Amino acid sequence: MENPALCANGCGFFGTAADQNYCSKCYKDFLKKEEENSAKEKEKFMAKDMSQLSLSSDQNTEKKIIADDSSTKKKIERCGKCNKKAGVVGFKCRCGTVFCSIHRLPEEHDCNFDYKAMEREILIKKNPLVKADKLVGRVMK
Repeated sequence: MENPALCANGCGFFGTAADQNYCSKCYKDFLKKEEENSAKEKEKFMAKDMSQLSLSSDQNTEKKIIADDSSTKKKIERCGKCNKKAGVVGFKCRCGTVFCSIHRLPEEHDCNFDYKAMEREILIKKNPLVKADKLVGRVMK
């Protein structure tokens, strides 16, 4: 059996070979420092790439960044009838509009979706037409 080795950081606790001879606390600190260093290197690399771009491409990227910022904002869903904020509880109708709890029923918001036609299509798909055999007098074996 191996003799336990002290932490490579010199904190006084025992380290393991799996953690590069660091104790658990020092190993976590070591990993955090590595992540910070790699993040700094990525930032330096990105800054170097950005400085190499021409002025015209900088203007294009600024437009893209502005467009991305506007698309990342969460759109507040509002009721299609009363324009009240629907929030988390907004009900999406089959007509494609979001409604509040008061206007969620099709009768309340004058829904233009044809429920009868939808149900007819479902029935046609689920119940195919059954036809009798055309040969009369045919004997089945």
